[in-house]
Amino acid sequence: MPNSRGLRRLVLLPLLALVLAGASVPAPVLAQDNPSGLPLPRFVSTRSSPINVRVGPGTRYEIAWNFLVSGVPVEIIQEFDTWRKIRDVEGDEGWVHQSLLVGNRAGYATPITANGEVAMHVNAAEDSIVRARLAAGVRVAISECEKSWCRISAGQPGEHANFSGWVRQEELWGVYPDETFD
Repeated sequence: MPNSRGLRRLVLLPLLALVLAGASVPAPVLAQDNPSGLPLPRFVSTRSSPINVRVGPGTRYEIAWNFLVSGVPVEIIQEFDTWRKIRDVEGDEGWVHQSLLVGNRAGYATPITANGEVAMHVNAAEDSIVRARLAAGVRVAISECEKSWCRISAGQPGEHANFSGWVRQEELWGVYPDETFD
């Protein structure tokens, strides 16, 4: 039997798909309208672990779930004082204190091809050598994005099996279409 969070997803995912099919991407909120002075929405990562995600902006609100590892990519979609409303890769939303988030960019491999892999290239070009193939859901660190390609690294920090290269931006959750940064 799925837990209540899993059951909720089973019911809400088809509804969400219908809503999103007709919805457009929300317009960004201007930076001067936020407590942080930064634009919304934006991607960040969790700073530490564990992190309590709450149903509202404050410690008086119930804990909805926890992040048990650090470095998880999340999207900030709203701000209230020192609290940030976040969305995770599965679409779940909740509130965390700003001190528990960091601006490091991370993401997840999200293949768009039938083989279910994301090709990591040596250079930012489709015809460059493929250095590695990433399975769906692999967490990556994103160091820069330009011209629809992002430089990433995959693997555990400190391990010798840490690979870096370029992937197509459209195959990452953790960056916006055509977003450029370094």
